[in-house]
Amino acid sequence: MLGVSYLTQKTIKKDIRFSGITLHSGLNVNICIKPAKPDFGIVFKRVDLKINNFVYPNFNNVTNTALNTTVENEFGVKVSTIEHLMCALFGLGIDNALIEIDNEEVPILDGSAKVFVSKIITSGFEVSNSPIKIIKIKKEVNYSEGERYITIKPSTLSLDIDFELKYQNKIIGNQKNKIKVYEDNLEEIYNSRTYCLFEDIEMIKKKGLAKGGSLDNAVVVKGNEILNPEGLRNSKEFVNHKILDCIGDLYTTGYRIVASIKCSQGGHYLTNQLLRKIFKDKENFSILEIKEKNLPHTLLNRNFLKSIA
Repeated sequence: MLGVSYLTQKTIKKDIRFSGITLHSGLNVNICIKPAKPDFGIVFKRVDLKINNFVYPNFNNVTNTALNTTVENEFGVKVSTIEHLMCALFGLGIDNALIEIDNEEVPILDGSAKVFVSKIITSGFEVSNSPIKIIKIKKEVNYSEGERYITIKPSTLSLDIDFELKYQNKIIGNQKNKIKVYEDNLEEIYNSRTYCLFEDIEMIKKKGLAKGGSLDNAVVVKGNEILNPEGLRNSKEFVNHKILDCIGDLYTTGYRIVASIKCSQGGHYLTNQLLRKIFKDKENFSILEIKEKNLPHTLLNRNFLKSIA
């Protein structure tokens, strides 16, 4: 398979099905990811609705960023908590897929992207002859709110994400990690679960959220203790989950990105605001169609290479 051009668009080989409880609504929801033709993109279809049921995961369609990313079409039809699935699709190089879902929220599964990634790899990849498109950042763009900020700068061939967290809680504390999305092994990123502080749970539930939350799908920190019996999956699980979310939210651009991103204490809202700011000015970016037959190694995640080799 190594002779195949990795600069061409990819989809999955066969249908992939997921079922499970949703984090916020607490409902049991079913998803079927289906192969799609080149230039179809990533599209959600609410199969519980008969009309106006296509929802496009575009940053301009994001209508909520409180504890998840929600996209909505012009008819008010929503799909929420899309970020973990979007990260899996981005990281594995899936350009085209139809995602059928029978309710509003994507199942949380184990709180990470691990199960999505595993099943997509098991399905296999269908490689087309159509070239991929890449967003290349041309100018530095910043967005900040108080001490929280996110900035994006031009890069050569990579997508670098440098992320830091700052918590007063001693277990989480100040965590930093920097990754090269197209070069590094992303296993620990995919495997990092969503998390919360125990003292925030009551407030979250009062807002009608986290009805399906449990120690099966989230890391809960209480004081100096992690309540999950198994503990952490990796030493930087908290900041790694934020990077996971960031990758998923970046895929609401529709394409791979070549850029260098630095973020402090950010989340869904900051990432979405940054994307809106970037694409308001055509001087900030260009969209390139890659037609060469050989891929610079920095544009392909090693996990993807392993999975199809």
